[in-house]
Amino acid sequence: MQALQLTGTGLRYTTDYPQPQCLPGDALIRVRVAGICSTDLEIVKGYAGFTGVLGHEFVGEVVEANDATWLGKRVVGTINISAECNGTCGRRCPEHCPDRTVLGIIGKDGVFADFVTLPLANLLPVPDTIPDEVAVFTEPLAAAIRITEQVPIAQKIPVAVVGPGRLGMLVAQVLQQAGADVTVIGRRAVSLELAAQLGMKIGFADDFAGETFALAVEATGNAAGLAQTLRLVVPQGTVVLKSTYAANPTVDLTPVVVNELNIIGSRCGPFEPALDLLASGKVVTEPFIEGRYALADGIAAFAHAAQPGVRKILLYPDLH
Repeated sequence: MQALQLTGTGLRYTTDYPQPQCLPGDALIRVRVAGICSTDLEIVKGYAGFTGVLGHEFVGEVVEANDATWLGKRVVGTINISAECNGTCGRRCPEHCPDRTVLGIIGKDGVFADFVTLPLANLLPVPDTIPDEVAVFTEPLAAAIRITEQVPIAQKIPVAVVGPGRLGMLVAQVLQQAGADVTVIGRRAVSLELAAQLGMKIGFADDFAGETFALAVEATGNAAGLAQTLRLVVPQGTVVLKSTYAANPTVDLTPVVVNELNIIGSRCGPFEPALDLLASGKVVTEPFIEGRYALADGIAAFAHAAQPGVRKILLYPDLH
């Protein structure tokens, strides 16, 4: 089958990658569309030490499964897999199971291919009212929603979302829906245009005095953004970290101690409310799409996605 494979020497497109075998309890899924995210770009740089087929944001169609009721269904899938997880370890499973694999990230081939397998337990059917190009945002939108599970969002609480990129704009919309007073913060005027078009408050980090926001979400993917995020939060306020890095950022953590900041790491989130939000139309996704590529042109797609300020690039195995 076609696949974008990350090897020890870099990313390559191949047409002879082995098609995955559908084991009992799994589904074989034909990928319809997949999205490139910042984590994929960091993995190419060396984050997580992964080799194999990249990609974890997708919409697909079930073509093989022991449970015939799934055949032909359009699906999205959660990305953490732990066959032995029973919850007795006290962790939030499977997201923190020590034996988990993670689709396209840890020990499990991902979705930048013609086919992928996932356990049926990981799948959610996509309502007919949600087009593929909207449903493909389910995974990153779920990651944005995760913040609302971790932090109480009081009405009109002043929140900064630092980084108006792929994930940051979803986070901003989710927190605005939850009732927060959101300001989207970027480094360049052009990066803030979409937030302004959506009626959000915008600004540059230097426009704000330190200790301004009760909550700040770091979604820049760089050390400078993290430093600004720490600066912007009021004493005893909360910083939510959404970025993963291939490099090791150097940041002065003195403000964390002096201001007694609460720092929360935030990763995967719930798919059901994400699908509900997408079906409602309350979260906008279409303006985020900046490029559509055939899987065969995946190397060029990654180069496009890696350019500063680019948001969502989509890959299609069957695009001609």
